[in-house]
Amino acid sequence: MNRPYVIIVSEVTVDGKLTLYRGASSKELMTLMDQEAYRYLHEIRAKVDGIMVGCETVRTDNPSLTVRYVEGKNPIRIIPCSTANVPLDANIFSPDAKTIIVTTKRAPEERIRKIRDKGAEIIFAGEDLVDFEELLPILYSRGINSLMVEGGSSINWEFIRRGFVDEVRLIHLPVIVGGENVPTLVGGEGFKSLKNVMNLRLRSHFKRGHQLITEWEVIR
Repeated sequence: MNRPYVIIVSEVTVDGKLTLYRGASSKELMTLMDQEAYRYLHEIRAKVDGIMVGCETVRTDNPSLTVRYVEGKNPIRIIPCSTANVPLDANIFSPDAKTIIVTTKRAPEERIRKIRDKGAEIIFAGEDLVDFEELLPILYSRGINSLMVEGGSSINWEFIRRGFVDEVRLIHLPVIVGGENVPTLVGGEGFKSLKNVMNLRLRSHFKRGHQLITEWEVIR
């Protein structure tokens, strides 16, 4: 494929929401998860080469993106950020794992310098916005054969609309949040036609702790 095998992994409510309201941290809803569900999430992290979230998720949730609930290696943290405007005190700059910030040619040189000073690597992919079609082959060439996308609705849409997703794995949270503008699993403009939608096949469903897990394969 000349790109990593991509798995979207997310915690979602019964009505498909990622947070309690737009701008809220997803960590609030994640408090509903028990230890076994966290273990499942970290088992996936331990098996992949790279893990990706968007820079908005870094700003809102300040995740570490490391393996803590199981034994295993930390994946390489990959953060697409078109202007490199990622908080320099974020947990993704911890020495626990390697971090790559993916940015564009419009990112200020001063931001690039500061990020490199934090020990992170910079990859340029795109002019104004991060170009995932350019990025994924670069990651693949660097040995990232599998990529876990644990980001928000916008980054999920960017991968899905380009056909770059191979699996979707969901941890279902037993609550309904509601709200027209609350982020769902996939944002963007949507496909708007049944012939264009992404088709899935249910591969497995089971419980980990009190959480229902569903694993879906993308039908090509």
